[in-house]
Amino acid sequence: MNRPNPGAVAPCPDSGTWVSDVPQRSPEATNARDIIVAGAGVAGLSAAVALADAGASVTLLERRPYIGGRAYSYDHPALEETIDSQHVVVGCCTNVLDLCNQAGMADTIRWYDELTFLEPGGRRSLLRPGSLPAPAHQAISFLRAPMLTLRDKAAIAAGLARFLRGYPADDTESFASWLKRTGQTDRAIRHFWEPVVVGALNDTFERCSVKYAGKVFYESFLRSAPAGRLGIPAAPLSEFFSPIAELAQRKGVAVKLKSGIDRIKQTPDKRWQVEAGSEVYTASSVILATDFRQTKNLLAGLNSSTNGEAALNTDFDKFTVAPITTIHLWYDRDVVGIDHAVLLDTRIQWMFAKSRIRRWPAERGSYLELVISASWLELEMGREEILSSAIREFELFFRAARTAKLVKSGVLKEARATFSVTPGLDSFRPKQATQWPGLYLAGDWTATEWPSTMEGAVRSGRLAAGALMGDSSRFMAPELPAQGLMRWLSRQ
Repeated sequence: MNRPNPGAVAPCPDSGTWVSDVPQRSPEATNARDIIVAGAGVAGLSAAVALADAGASVTLLERRPYIGGRAYSYDHPALEETIDSQHVVVGCCTNVLDLCNQAGMADTIRWYDELTFLEPGGRRSLLRPGSLPAPAHQAISFLRAPMLTLRDKAAIAAGLARFLRGYPADDTESFASWLKRTGQTDRAIRHFWEPVVVGALNDTFERCSVKYAGKVFYESFLRSAPAGRLGIPAAPLSEFFSPIAELAQRKGVAVKLKSGIDRIKQTPDKRWQVEAGSEVYTASSVILATDFRQTKNLLAGLNSSTNGEAALNTDFDKFTVAPITTIHLWYDRDVVGIDHAVLLDTRIQWMFAKSRIRRWPAERGSYLELVISASWLELEMGREEILSSAIREFELFFRAARTAKLVKSGVLKEARATFSVTPGLDSFRPKQATQWPGLYLAGDWTATEWPSTMEGAVRSGRLAAGALMGDSSRFMAPELPAQGLMRWLSRQ
């Protein structure tokens, strides 16, 4: 997710700066395996760690005063709290989890096998694995779920059956079209398809392709029980990701913060020169782990015989972004009694009880985050309007909040939280290797076969590192195997 836009509650201060203690190499270093990675977000960090592990000499440049890119937390000066937008992983995110294991931080993820759907008034429906083999491992709890009628369940089952063999390779159909074509009921859409798709892809049905919506359901609900486990970081994001930066440091990566690159160019001897403020770096290869807007600008400055977009066979204007708004609430006591839940029939998709997830003592009170995905409406609303609406909806589910003391609250708008997997976008997502020898791209928006997620970011960094080393799959973690009947049904 992105750093808050200028309309957010507060700017990010510099207090979270992480600085490498590794002696910084001279910008004039000319080692044949010198590599510059531009961008210390999740994609850039994963590329830097992979390359350093392979013996390369890596300099990591980051324009911000902190690492993590869009996956970060910051100290809110008015609230005197550390806040972020909640990120989650699922069991099928094998590359994120592999990187976490490398960094020794696997125990900072809290794992859940049960997903709770709440209706206004508090009625609960639980989806959890049972004794049946995949893909029917959640069938018993699904059939018992009161949020759906028998007709709704039949429509959903018929829809999920279309993904048993895998999700579509073609991304040109919208999920809205698929829902209509498969005859999904209104309640099935509101109580199952919508909370999952909007929550996972951060967009409306019209702006999501069936390929990536199908991938969410195939991986999380059908392939296996372990693939669908929900993992929630048990620490603020900057703290959560700091072990990866420390891992990079231990492997010899030179990290330069507040070093945003302004220009790249190829030298006559086919090396790469990177200008970052007053510094000039030279390397044999460069990985641009930057967002698509900055990448477009940097490629445009190459002054090649063809422009950057044409050279990559892409059109950066095809990429669009979607916003997320989060509401942060601190109560004097626990008012929810549950770590997380999907909230139905409201603007809010998810509730995360961060104080419970982080195992706060009871006397410290309760800290909750409410997530509104695809929040274009909220971008036009003021803080008080968003807050009052969210609290009113929240109290429909958790009546204890009506009598508890709300100690403080905050609203965080992220206008460019994710890129949208719009129908047909795959043909414009560039590969990590470019037409320029020694120049590579990373970022969740590149061709990863994943939507805008931490897993997609890590994959892009590892794919770029692999392409640079001559084998794109070299650093990729293996996929989780299908289990049960899915071992024979699945094509993917």
